[in-house]
Amino acid sequence: MTSNATAESPDITSVEVPTHWYNLAAELSEPIPPHLHPGTKEPVGPEDLAPLFPAGLIAQEVTPEIYIEIPEPVREVYKMWRPSPLIRARRFEQALNTKARIYVKYEGVSPVGSHKTNSAVAQAYYNSVDGVKKLTTETGAGQWGSALAFAGALFDIDVEVWQVRASYESKPYRRHLIETYGGTIHSSPSELTEAGRAILAATPDTTGSLGMAVSEAVEAAVKDPQARYALGSVLNHVVLHQSVIGLEAVEQLALVESGGADLVVGCAGGGSNLAGLAFPFLREKLHGRSDPKVLAAEPSACPSITKGEYRYDHGDVAGLTPLLKMHTLGMDFIPDPIHAGGLRYHGMSPALSHTVELGLVEGVAIEQREAFAAGVLFARTQGIVPAPESTHAIAAAVAQVRDSYAEDVVVIGLSGHGQLDLPAYSEFLAGNV
Repeated sequence: MTSNATAESPDITSVEVPTHWYNLAAELSEPIPPHLHPGTKEPVGPEDLAPLFPAGLIAQEVTPEIYIEIPEPVREVYKMWRPSPLIRARRFEQALNTKARIYVKYEGVSPVGSHKTNSAVAQAYYNSVDGVKKLTTETGAGQWGSALAFAGALFDIDVEVWQVRASYESKPYRRHLIETYGGTIHSSPSELTEAGRAILAATPDTTGSLGMAVSEAVEAAVKDPQARYALGSVLNHVVLHQSVIGLEAVEQLALVESGGADLVVGCAGGGSNLAGLAFPFLREKLHGRSDPKVLAAEPSACPSITKGEYRYDHGDVAGLTPLLKMHTLGMDFIPDPIHAGGLRYHGMSPALSHTVELGLVEGVAIEQREAFAAGVLFARTQGIVPAPESTHAIAAAVAQVRDSYAEDVVVIGLSGHGQLDLPAYSEFLAGNV
């Protein structure tokens, strides 16, 4: 296979769409701690998850297989935008006065403009196989909600979304996008669920949180025998689906960099984006083919890795989910309403948390202003306006390589574009962030 990468043409696209997802958990020296039933405190079984998820996803949550074949209907949808480009950010390098070679894996080319579509399509497919006609979910900034609404339209599934109030009010265009794809959307907390009504009674002025929205979406699914629940991050099967990002990136990078990556950086809220990019690079590390440093860039306003505890906790405020062993700030934690709505989650993926505990991944907290400054610099040098979430990864990379003479190979996960987040950029440029 030959490379298309030159100084004039930095996009590397001469790879095939992956045929299998990669499951790092099956290769780790220590297993990821199991999810526990909130009542019995015993590991959850398939029967415990059946009210929420279809059989195919339940099997993926605990699979011991290293590679899981991507169903052909899912792979055919992936071909609408995959492989996503790996871009050599040469002008960005020049602006940073660095000898590092910076590559960006750009997921903003998906139909909804983010990496979330990778799992949304897979989840909609497996639900359709089980005959499910309705999915409920939560969303922060709206990338996941719009991705699931898009996937639902493809597989003839109705989608109902609870969006965190802070983002519902500040990001109307993703709400419009969800509705355009045929989804129904509510501000969370809402009066539509017992969990929402209880939260509003106690804190009527709350800006909401992903934990609250999860509670509402789970409750709605459990109470409707025709519905199931879909989660946009955190759980093992979501991390698995996102591995297409890193699988492509490893192969793309090998076309131009024989030694692999020295540094891999992604933003981390629930963890699926960073894990999807980094876990295939960690595969290369485990097999001795390269030795990358992996950084999880999280917001200082919601620093679950750098400030949280590693323990069992619920994934939602009402305590409806299984107990997950993860880095957590506590199920009741309500972060400030920062613009990176997709990173406002109290816990971190158990799979990603486990790799942190094993010393394979490091966390770093990024201030909002630092993140936007990096995003603006990237936009002015490379032309792509990053999603506010992705600016955290860019800022973390900047701190590592600015004014550096080390010729490191850096891969940054650019999880989505910020075309629908321009009001947030406007606030930053006006000095109001």
